[in-house]
Amino acid sequence: MNLNTIRERFEAREEELSPFAVRSTRSRGRKLPEPPSPVRTEFQRDRDRIIHTNSFRRLKHKSQVFVAPLGDHYVTRLTHVIEVQQIGRTIARALNLNEDLVEAASLGHDLGHTPFGHIGESVLNRLLPGGFHHSRHSVRIVELLEGEGRGLNLTEEVVEAIRHHSKPQGEFLNEGAVSHLTLEAQVVRLSDALAYLTHDIGDAIRSGFLKPSSLPPEVAETLGTDHGRRVNTLVCDVVQASWDCSGEVPVRGGKPWVRMSDPVGRVTTTLRNFMFENFYLPISEGREGRRAADIVELLFHHYLRHPEGMPQKFTDMAGSKEQAAADWVCGMTDNFALMRAEEIQPGISEGVFHGHI
Repeated sequence: MNLNTIRERFEAREEELSPFAVRSTRSRGRKLPEPPSPVRTEFQRDRDRIIHTNSFRRLKHKSQVFVAPLGDHYVTRLTHVIEVQQIGRTIARALNLNEDLVEAASLGHDLGHTPFGHIGESVLNRLLPGGFHHSRHSVRIVELLEGEGRGLNLTEEVVEAIRHHSKPQGEFLNEGAVSHLTLEAQVVRLSDALAYLTHDIGDAIRSGFLKPSSLPPEVAETLGTDHGRRVNTLVCDVVQASWDCSGEVPVRGGKPWVRMSDPVGRVTTTLRNFMFENFYLPISEGREGRRAADIVELLFHHYLRHPEGMPQKFTDMAGSKEQAAADWVCGMTDNFALMRAEEIQPGISEGVFHGHI
């Protein structure tokens, strides 16, 4: 049997995708050319490479919103990326886009998150010359830090989707922000927001931080009153509003883009703004958030002064001692960061575990 026929069968199926979809056979390729896999398309290989990294495994012990939550049912960074993957694949399949590309980028989009989520990110952004952003660092991981300095040699399409998944606070549903991206990258970008908005409502209510009645009334009226209804409403709205991406209907003016209907988009933006003002920012500025920020700052300065405490490879791969310290600290899980911080300054983690069980 010629195993290459398996990959060729998958590639032939891609020819049935939307005319606007990305085909693996027409990928812009990798920085270092490689012979094709006999049983996987190029994007399937990228997915597998991401899953088998240490960076991906560590996501199970990295915060989503709450700092090192004790409860088993709170969202972690790993469960978040799985939900993004699920939502992204559903949208991509419905619109006849390349599911494998969406899946790979979804699983890789948050590899560059720090311990304690956006709290740690804001600290490193302040301390690192040139700033720090998790989407850029995700690209740094797949292009350099994994594979002992070789990176994963992913396709350009997957790297592009990882690089551009992040969104500014406020209005983010506009054509101009995504017109340069593949439709699959647009799916990942939007699926990320749909995933965290819906599951973070659950965590906020589970913890008692918010009550269901405190949500803007139009959220329940338009999106539904529970997690499943909200996800279903949002996904169905994206598919319906973006149907011209499927190639099934003519495109009116310009080129298709992945979007929401105006009514649901307005409610989603209202919900997102509400969550920032009433959940994300208060958590960051609260007791646990301030202590987590202190820990990340302590670790960064400690390894800046004591690079011998890091594996040598981080110093070898970085262009500066600041970058080496940031790379090392960013890769830590919440628990590892707490353990190392306690070794350096006993008692600093007091108050981090402030409930959420």
